[in-house]
Amino acid sequence: MSAPAPSKLAYVPFVSVANMMRLINRTGLSKMLTGIAAYIEEDFRRWELFDKAPRVASHSDVGVIELMPTSDGQVYGFKYVNGHPKNTAEGLQTVTAFGLLANVQTGYPVLLSEMTLLTALRTAATSALVAKYLAPEGADTMALIGNGAQSEFQATAFRAICGVTKLRLYDIDPAATQKVLRNLSDQGFELTACSSAQEAIEGAQIITTCTADKQYATILTDNMVGAGVHINAIGGDCPGKTELHKDILSRADVFVEYPPQTRIEGEIQQMPADFPVTEMWEVITGKAKGRRDARQITLFDGVGFATEDFSALRYLRDQLESTGLYEALDMIADPDDPRDLFGMVRRAGIEGA
Repeated sequence: MSAPAPSKLAYVPFVSVANMMRLINRTGLSKMLTGIAAYIEEDFRRWELFDKAPRVASHSDVGVIELMPTSDGQVYGFKYVNGHPKNTAEGLQTVTAFGLLANVQTGYPVLLSEMTLLTALRTAATSALVAKYLAPEGADTMALIGNGAQSEFQATAFRAICGVTKLRLYDIDPAATQKVLRNLSDQGFELTACSSAQEAIEGAQIITTCTADKQYATILTDNMVGAGVHINAIGGDCPGKTELHKDILSRADVFVEYPPQTRIEGEIQQMPADFPVTEMWEVITGKAKGRRDARQITLFDGVGFATEDFSALRYLRDQLESTGLYEALDMIADPDDPRDLFGMVRRAGIEGA
């Protein structure tokens, strides 16, 4: 006699890496990035509903492992994510992740998903969404400094959402830049490989810094940044890791996701605790000004926040029924009598004998 089959309540939809790749290719990367950005924008508009706290981080001398939880009162979500810059040299991903959504009323999970790919999409979608509000009007040229795993997603999101068609690329590792040139050669961009960060930002209205080293760094110095640009600084995302000289922050209007987290992890960790910042949800809802004039330097100090992962998972869950790109994962014990978990185990042993 075989063991009893799991009940319907035992199964949770699981989106594997393989199914995530199928979804991206079936939907189209640009369309998916635009869709995720719309969900992020919607959740920024209801920002005050969410539980908010800086992520829980476990730091080591080689990287960080983090949990990022949030809830809108109806659905709970969290992401597990790591950041280990050394991994690339060992043939491993710098960042890996998975995430979960659950029903607040029952506590039962309703979605489990890979989030290594989904994090890349939500990071790019967030960057481009923010730039829609902050970048100079008519911006079509972006300097992309740091040409690692996030680069092509950033480029595609900025084209789809902001109209960027020209990319100026720089990385301390020329092989990384060559990788981007190969991957984007047939994507309709005008691509320029540059020999320095200074060269890359020449003529760019948008500057994206996305480097991986877990250390204080100065990718951009104050004299490199002219009036009117928008800086998308997304590489600094943990204590002790920055990309910009602090004098740039003093000249710019700085926009953030959640100040208590960004003051620990972002570029503004270099600044006094009362350094003024504007929260992006306030800009998106019209409670605060974004770009005011053509000479203003705007700076998005993006570290990644849990609501953005929540939005991406919410988008993903809404695609499951129409695409069928998931597996039913048996992960919730569901005995006939909820008080008799022991009996369920015992009967399975007897019936499976």
